[in-house]
Amino acid sequence: MAKSQTAASILRTISDDKSMELFRTIAQGSIDSENLKNKTKLTRKQYYSRLSRMTKVGLVRKKSGKYTLTAFGKVVYDSQVTVEKAISNFWKLKAIDSLEMSNELPKEEQRKLMDALLDNQELKEILVKGS
Repeated sequence: MAKSQTAASILRTISDDKSMELFRTIAQGSIDSENLKNKTKLTRKQYYSRLSRMTKVGLVRKKSGKYTLTAFGKVVYDSQVTVEKAISNFWKLKAIDSLEMSNELPKEEQRKLMDALLDNQELKEILVKGS
């Protein structure tokens, strides 16, 4: 991977729905090209261009005829999963924002409400770390 790689270039590689589906399918386990093509239902050009970009930026590698995530790809995938968890909790997070904007509740009460609203420990840790 070139030193000129940026977060933006990595995210561009998986930024459309079809690329994310391909990346997610590879993340689910080592898979050969034929099964990968069948599962994703991409055209030949879509499949090869996206897979090539993922390989070039260091997210995916081919080992013994099967595609797997690289160590870097696993870290990026974990971040993608965290974003998906945040999206599924979007309205709860908006409610937490509203609580934080209000000066009516003490911080301890705000934290208790956040704990009650969110059942995802990872998101709670991110919010606590960021405050």
